[in-house]
Order: sequence, then C-alpha cells, then structure tokens
Amino acid sequence: MNGAKIMNTTDIRLSPDPDMAGSYAAMQRAGRSAEDLAIQTNTAIITKIDGKVVRLTAAEIIKRREATASEAGDSAPTL
Repeated sequence: MNGAKIMNTTDIRLSPDPDMAGSYAAMQRAGRSAEDLAIQTNTAIITKIDGKVVRLTAAEIIKRREATASEAGDSAPTL
C-alpha cells in the first residue's frame, strides 16, 4: 500500500464511547469560540470549507452567520 494509511470514515458521533461521541460537539463549540474571538478582535481565522483552506475575516464570519440564521428563520446571530 506504499505506506498509505486507511482513514476511518465512520461518523465519530456514532461512537459507542460517550467521550468520543461528545468530542464532535466540543470541536463545534471550540470553532464557534474561535469565530467569536475573531469577531471581537476584528481579526481573521484560517479554516477549511468544502475541503479548501480559506481565510475568513471577521466581516465574512458575520455575513456567514447572518446567512445561516436567515436560512434557519432565526433572529440576528449572537456572540
């Protein structure tokens, strides 16, 4: 196999280990917290969207949140 590693593609949220299953939500919260800090400090973050590494400015993060909130029918996004 030329040293290639096989990746486990099972959804971690389905793990029988509650700590592993809960780690997905923890990572989501950590990402949201990083976005909140970027907005508060008017800085950018580097993230991966649709498999591509992208730089999001604070303004772009706010725009994405507003779009997500309007799609879901929510009120204005909160920090």
